[in-house]
Amino acid sequence: MARTGESYTTARRHVAGAAPVPLSAAGYRLSGGREPVSAALAHVLAHHGVRCAGDEVSEELIFGVAGGPGAGYILWEFAHDDSRPVVLAFSADWQYADRATLAALDRLGVAASVHRTGGAVGAARALAAAVDAGRPALVWPDRRRAGYRHLPDALDGMGGHVVVAYGRSGDGYLVDDRSLAPLTVPAPVLDAARARVGSYRNLLVDPQPTGDLAPEALRSALVAGLSHGAAQLGGTSASFALPAWRKWARLVTEGKAAKGWPRVFADGRGLAGALASVWEGVSPAGTTGGHLRDLTADCLDAAGPLLGVPTAAAADAWRAAGAGWTAVGDAALPADVPGFGRLRELTATVEQSVLGDGDAGRDAAVVAAAGLWELRARLDAEPPLTPADRDALFAGLGSRLHAVHAAEQVAVRELAAVLERAG
Repeated sequence: MARTGESYTTARRHVAGAAPVPLSAAGYRLSGGREPVSAALAHVLAHHGVRCAGDEVSEELIFGVAGGPGAGYILWEFAHDDSRPVVLAFSADWQYADRATLAALDRLGVAASVHRTGGAVGAARALAAAVDAGRPALVWPDRRRAGYRHLPDALDGMGGHVVVAYGRSGDGYLVDDRSLAPLTVPAPVLDAARARVGSYRNLLVDPQPTGDLAPEALRSALVAGLSHGAAQLGGTSASFALPAWRKWARLVTEGKAAKGWPRVFADGRGLAGALASVWEGVSPAGTTGGHLRDLTADCLDAAGPLLGVPTAAAADAWRAAGAGWTAVGDAALPADVPGFGRLRELTATVEQSVLGDGDAGRDAAVVAAAGLWELRARLDAEPPLTPADRDALFAGLGSRLHAVHAAEQVAVRELAAVLERAG
């Protein structure tokens, strides 16, 4: 996964071969996944038996229905732990916790109950009612509070992505975070994690589909979702559209700007963590699926027959953009710099333990996470790069960012052409 840039599920298949996916004790199928929103929705719809022309609706198509690819770049500077992490986003509407999820359900015509409450008792009751009735529920726990990635205290309240609570195990909930094995979170822990982030405190979405999808309904939902995402990407925002990549490419070498990397990282402190967060954001070894350009391409491949128009050129353009993002990740965290290769390995090990092994991987995840965050702190305090090394790294990173921005402009144009032909 860390080496090839593939999702964990795909990389694992190369080693272990394809295997049938068994039902969990709760009757819910754990089948991995690539991106949180699309995987969660695909799995919940499959659990409810929703089909289109006899087939389950794939994660690839759901990704398009939810808006498809997006863009986002933010460099944070935190005083509480002297860190400077980079937040990257690659899916539509990423800046809103539930917007892509609710939009996808609406486009598909799937009814859902949405619960928002500040009260802990009401939130716990709503989750228990859905799960005990056999309806997997979509929830948004804070990652550090949820516990299974063993994040440091400094990341408390920094947010999280959607997961599925689909059953019970003792006094805990069974959680699907694109995992292939049971993953249990104690009920009080999950309740506290859901309540941690004020902007979406205790949010719960309880999909309640009533039947199959007609092909025309899925086609309409797919066109609407991809059109929304393409319009968003093609906008002028330097935070939430393609100009975000151009802005980043400029800032990574601009010393005078307040957020210019040569200025922010003039003393080298915090740089290793920032570079690691870039690699994690781009790579499927990270927590949210990486750059997702390969998923976009697969979505277009799957959409071709449904849309009735050629999609190969657009899919190829998005795969080219994905290759560019892999190069960005490699330039940000070169494996031959002392400690950087180990950061990659430990990040992938944590994710492998969560996604592949679930509860059985907890001990391995604890050890790997402890090593990861200790190494990040040490490299942040004692940078392994000389000033000349930093300048060279910034120059290489900027060049690759300019190239990926150009590649994404082509990809968005190709996507727009597909949508125009599809009407």
